[in-house]
Amino acid sequence: MQIPYTIEERPETGLNNSKLGIWVFLASEVMLFGGLFSAYVFLRLAAPEGDFAYWGSKLNVPLATLNTLVLISSSVTVIMSWASLKLKDFEKYKLYMGLTLLCATIFLVIKYFEYTSKFHHGYYPSSSNFMAIYFTLTGLHGLHIIGGMIVMTYFWLPAGNKLWHTDPEHFTNRIEIAGLYWHFVDLVWIFLFPILYLL
Repeated sequence: MQIPYTIEERPETGLNNSKLGIWVFLASEVMLFGGLFSAYVFLRLAAPEGDFAYWGSKLNVPLATLNTLVLISSSVTVIMSWASLKLKDFEKYKLYMGLTLLCATIFLVIKYFEYTSKFHHGYYPSSSNFMAIYFTLTGLHGLHIIGGMIVMTYFWLPAGNKLWHTDPEHFTNRIEIAGLYWHFVDLVWIFLFPILYLL
């Protein structure tokens, strides 16, 4: 027996179950990151003048800019993967989802080099309040990237693709939900980048 509103929209909300679920989940994520962003603001206001600017100057802006471009590109490719499924073009879906996963991998590799450079120069979370909040925010964001990659890899591999051949509409719905999560992860970085690296 199929659960109702898995594909069709609920009449009271205009959303199907999975889309309603992801919006509720993302609302909780907004509260999580909102709390951390608020902590950053309070720590910055309480810090001695120039302290956050000094530690912020230790960050690698060119690498972060490159990572921003990579992540924005991944948002485009994840939309294209969903659009390909809507057009019944499974091969293009595989291509665009593969590019999304490639972009995510590039992001994490760049972040790895950025972190190891900090450690090499002796900058740790314990070095300052700025470094503590920097590693907390970017580390948590990195964990969200990894979580998204796990889900999208499952749908990209043959095990996940069985759903396309048995219930293509359901599969397309799942990719849309994964895409909404991915857009949220990208949006968080768009806030993190200027706050940590540019201000």
